[in-house]
Amino acid sequence: MPPEESSASQDVPAKINLPRTSESESLKKIRHTASHVMAMAVQKLFPKAQVTIGPWIENGFYYDFDNPEPFTEKDLKTIQKEMVKIVNRKLPVIREEVSREEAESRIKAINEPYKLEILEDLQEPITIYHLGDQWWDLCAGPHVENTSELNPKAFELESVAGAYWRGDETKAQLQRIYATAWESPEQLAEYKRRKEEALRRDHRKLGKELGLFIFADQVGPGLPLWTPKGTVLRSVLEDFLKQEQLKRGYQQVVTPHIARVDLFKTSGHWQKYKEDMFPMMAEDEQAAAMEQGFALKPMNCPFHIQIYKSQLRSYRELPMRLAEFGTVYRYEQSGELGGLTRVRGFTVDDSHLFVTPEQLESEFLNVVDLILSVFKSLQLKNFKARLSFRDPNSDKYIGSDEAWEKAQGAIRRAVETLGMNYFEGIGEAAFYGPKLDFIFSDALEREWQLGTVQVDYNLPERFDLEYVAADGSRQRPVMIHRAPFGSLERLIGILIEEYAGDFPLWLAPVQARLLTVSDDQLPFAQEVVNQMLRCGIRAEVDTSGEHLKKQIRNGEKEKIPVMAVVGAKEVEANSLSIRLRTSGKPTQELGAMPVSEVIERIKDAKLNYGSF
Repeated sequence: MPPEESSASQDVPAKINLPRTSESESLKKIRHTASHVMAMAVQKLFPKAQVTIGPWIENGFYYDFDNPEPFTEKDLKTIQKEMVKIVNRKLPVIREEVSREEAESRIKAINEPYKLEILEDLQEPITIYHLGDQWWDLCAGPHVENTSELNPKAFELESVAGAYWRGDETKAQLQRIYATAWESPEQLAEYKRRKEEALRRDHRKLGKELGLFIFADQVGPGLPLWTPKGTVLRSVLEDFLKQEQLKRGYQQVVTPHIARVDLFKTSGHWQKYKEDMFPMMAEDEQAAAMEQGFALKPMNCPFHIQIYKSQLRSYRELPMRLAEFGTVYRYEQSGELGGLTRVRGFTVDDSHLFVTPEQLESEFLNVVDLILSVFKSLQLKNFKARLSFRDPNSDKYIGSDEAWEKAQGAIRRAVETLGMNYFEGIGEAAFYGPKLDFIFSDALEREWQLGTVQVDYNLPERFDLEYVAADGSRQRPVMIHRAPFGSLERLIGILIEEYAGDFPLWLAPVQARLLTVSDDQLPFAQEVVNQMLRCGIRAEVDTSGEHLKKQIRNGEKEKIPVMAVVGAKEVEANSLSIRLRTSGKPTQELGAMPVSEVIERIKDAKLNYGSF
């Protein structure tokens, strides 16, 4: 092998795979066992600490403790050192089956009341896992066979958080220690690198730095407020999708934010989704008792159904494609909220297609084509398709088995026709119909659900929807629910992190900023900006009065795609000296260009969703 080829191969680090716990039986055993080792260490160092539950999570594990004193960062380091000692003692991990009575007796002997509550919910056989003869806990497993199988350099305690017993705010406040464990130190190092990169890209931090959105205590958690720049970003995304929809025969509608509870009873949301809805608004106690009132909408579909149903439709009118950027409200628990990715009020790029059974598959394919086109323009490439079907053993769904089989069959045939890679998610269906969900993996290989398409035979039945067929008979349409973006808030949060705040030029809230060497160039710079504004370019002049180097630093910090320096030479030549930012790349100095050329290049980039 030539020396230069060897050197090049050494420069490219091997990609380190970080599977989720659910994807790796080996990691599941490691993390289950590591959680027990951590609990044993805690109880040795803090004898008054009582253990509750300690499950694995996708990137590690946690254990909840009832301890009189709060754990500190220093305590975590001490606990981790004790864990290493336990691992190095090479304790066998022993599984034991016991009767309920025996388990209860042993728990009472060590005075662990939380374990008694856990025992009440367990079905036989009751299994206990021992770490040698030193420590034990109720657990279903799986575990490694010996603590020596844990690599002491491949686990780390991460943080402490508060948690309520059983997730109930009326019960005891516990302390939750989060930790991670891997098969190798290299995996741990890569995990920590990704965590650091996630902090750098965190949309909550970048959103504040870039002035896109805020949250206000007086407004309430999970209810973002969009600043002028953030509103521009939302509007650009909305306009982009509206134009794509217009080309494909969609009709825009607008519906209210509230409706009578009866509407949601007919749709099934009140019966199946009530706990995720905000409380009903009633005029008095009697109305409240009779459930006669209004509710904030959790979905847009029942409203679009009313528009369809407002007159008898002919088969000639179908497919009817109604679209709306509709804001919905869901009463997420405060502990589940997270920046823009989990909020209580969010806007869905919702559309509902009313089609004949014969039109279903072709319309479904057209929707998927739209979603793929949207992803391409947004430069979102790393995604997979999930067939979100119902769990036949669950009672959370509405409708007949026949309707579900037809809907699921239509989705499966569509993805097979497209030759898409897909996997099945049993139990991931909406309560009224199966879905095709697009699961996007971001730059840190975290997964997010974005676009979705749903086939629904049930709501047309519940609302008694009809159309007049070619033979004059009354027939039932099929509904397709679809949202290429999903939640606009979640999409923006994901885009901020995917681009690390460096939006492509067509999407950037400010596309060009002119920087002047002195105040003498301000009139020229303002006239150029006015030309740009008339051409639909989002441009501005830096009027801060700072020296040029500071203006450039500010522009780079705010991630402005095109910065144009204006000095005396540029005024004389009617030109701009361009400094260009492209996502993920260092700033480029392109030198002087005529003003007209700069404007045309920015217009072209906007039109084609491209770069300068």
